[in-house]
Amino acid sequence: MITYQTPVLQEWVDYNGHLRDAFYLLIFSYATDAFMDRIGLASDDRASSGTSLFTLEAHINYLHEVKRGAEVEVHTQVIGHDHKRVHLYHSLHHAGGGEAMAASEQMLLHVDLAGPKSAPFGADSLRRMQAFAQQQGELAAPQCLGRIIGLPVS
Repeated sequence: MITYQTPVLQEWVDYNGHLRDAFYLLIFSYATDAFMDRIGLASDDRASSGTSLFTLEAHINYLHEVKRGAEVEVHTQVIGHDHKRVHLYHSLHHAGGGEAMAASEQMLLHVDLAGPKSAPFGADSLRRMQAFAQQQGELAAPQCLGRIIGLPVS
């Protein structure tokens, strides 16, 4: 599912004309916001329920250069979820698809903001996540899923 589309803005690029590291996460963060909207956690829903998603962990893989002015889109896949957490995989592509230029794997926690403390998803959000997970059930495992960072032991 495409969750976010944007041009790469001038203020997002470095001295080489490439998207700066931090702005990959910004783009993926906006995609997470759009995913939240789709599962019933839009800003109005968050205000009325007093709940939101917090990021517990995020990994980014930089796969290809992304240059100033490029039109990009984020594809989002629900890898898994339980009653309080959702595991997402975002991939960044040129608009219209094609090979992934970056990927972000994220673990998000549903939180009652009054605590703040973890809280179960509402029935509607859980139902919507289950529907996305079922729709995407036949998709192949994403390219960078479950990767770890480290140097080989010599």
